[in-house]
Amino acid sequence: METVPFTLGTPASGLTTLGLIVLKFDETLEQDFRRLFPSDDLSIYTSRVPSDPEVTQDTLLEMSKTLPASASLFPPAARFDVVGYGCTSGTTMIGAEKVANLVKQGVQTPAVTDPLTASIAACKALDITRLGMVTPYVESVSLPVKQAFEAAGIAVPHLVSFGEAGEENVARIDGASVKAAALQVGHQNVDAVFLSCTNLQTLNVIDSLEADLDKPVFGSNLALAWHMAQLSGAKLATTAPGILLNS
Repeated sequence: METVPFTLGTPASGLTTLGLIVLKFDETLEQDFRRLFPSDDLSIYTSRVPSDPEVTQDTLLEMSKTLPASASLFPPAARFDVVGYGCTSGTTMIGAEKVANLVKQGVQTPAVTDPLTASIAACKALDITRLGMVTPYVESVSLPVKQAFEAAGIAVPHLVSFGEAGEENVARIDGASVKAAALQVGHQNVDAVFLSCTNLQTLNVIDSLEADLDKPVFGSNLALAWHMAQLSGAKLATTAPGILLNS
């Protein structure tokens, strides 16, 4: 075998590098991020964190044990502008500050965010003080998410849930069901509607909901992408839905 010379250039990653920690049973978040971040100058690296097929308080808390290891699976030589942990309810149970600390145990990055932190930031950017919420979760998981917003000074007077604990079913809840639930809370006295859960398919209904309600509508994935773009300077797709992305 003949050995030939070579030179080292720049890595395959783009000008901006994002890390995304996705739950083992999540089927939606990565697909949404491909739509929301189409730029050739951007790289997104994904790691998976062990999770349970059933969403309960106990199974969500279990993720705190494996978050550092999941974060450590990102390429060590990559330089991440921001890393996102993709679980709204998991962040609620573990705590956003603890999530950030656990992620930073596994990967070097100046910024960590999550869907809960991102959605609260979105509410502040849009001057939202009364939020209608749709979740797929069972009550023991839905109510803490509601309370997390209220602790941040955002009232949640109207909350509806699909009452589903199984991740496989959550990923398959159709757009018509999401839209009907969002309209139910959106027609109440609220400033905006939040569609909670990274595994819930929401991108395709946001524009039509905003047209029907004449108020902002955003989901966990849209808010997370928006916040990661804010923190990193990454460009979102010009075709991405929602009033939030123009804020």
